[in-house]
Amino acid sequence: MEHDATTPALLHIDASVSPADTSVSRQLTSLFAGKWRQRYGDAGYHHRDLAAEPVPLVDAGYVRFGYWVERHGTVPVDEVSALVRDAADEAAWRATRPLVEEVLAADVLLLGVPMYNLTVPAALMAWIDRISFPGALLDPAAGRSRLRDKQIVVVGARGGGYGPGAPREGLDFQVPYLRGYFTDRGVPEGRLHFVTAELTRARDVPAMAPLRSRAAASLDAAREGVIELVDRLAAPPGARGTARQATAEPQTADCGQGRPVGSYAV
Repeated sequence: MEHDATTPALLHIDASVSPADTSVSRQLTSLFAGKWRQRYGDAGYHHRDLAAEPVPLVDAGYVRFGYWVERHGTVPVDEVSALVRDAADEAAWRATRPLVEEVLAADVLLLGVPMYNLTVPAALMAWIDRISFPGALLDPAAGRSRLRDKQIVVVGARGGGYGPGAPREGLDFQVPYLRGYFTDRGVPEGRLHFVTAELTRARDVPAMAPLRSRAAASLDAAREGVIELVDRLAAPPGARGTARQATAEPQTADCGQGRPVGSYAV
C-alpha cells in the first residue's frame, strides 16, 4: 500500500452482509469514503469488504504460531516470516500479514459495523482476531501501540433502539466492545469516533412502523455526523480543532414491546 507520504491513507472496512443498496452502514461508509476521495483521490485509499472476502477464522495453526512468535518478544512484522517453521506456520502468517500491514499503513481506519445479535458481525471479529496477532500492533522499539496515532471511525447501524430511555438500553455490546478494544490497544478517546444510525429495521418491520420518523431522523443525523467527521479528519492537522465524538443516537421508544425485533441491522 504505497502512497505519497503527504497524503493520509484511509483503510475502509465494511462488515455488513447486506448489499450496498440496502445496507445503512455501507451507505454511510461510502459517504465518508466518497468525500475523502474527492479531496485526496485514490492515493492511499484501500477498501476491504469482509462479506465479499471473508477473513479466515483463527484456528489451532494461528494460535500455535502466535505463541511461538510471542516467545521471541515483540517481533517486527517484516521479521515474523523468519520464525516460520513449517507449512502450518506459513499458512497462518500468509492469511494474517496482509491484514496487519493494511492497518499499519493507514492513517484513518473507517469501519462499517452493523449490529448482529447485540454485537459486531462475526466477519469483523475474524478480522480483529487476525490483526491482533501477538506483537503485530506494537512498536518493537518503544513497546507502545502503533494504533495510538491513528484516527478510528466506527460507523454503526442498529436495527432497534438502544439509546438512553429505550427498553433495550444496556444491551448494546457493539459500541462498548469496539471502544474497549481500541482503547485497550492505545487509541486515545479523542481519536476514536462513533457515528450510529438506530432503528434501521423500522422501514421493513411492521411492528416498528410507528418509529419510522425517528429512524429517518437518526439516519439524517448519522449522515451529518459522517460529513462533519470527514471534513474534520481530512483537514490539515492544524485546522482539525478539538476532536470529539460524533454521535447520532436519539432517545428511542420501545421497538417491539420487549420482543427481539430488529436484532439485525443492515
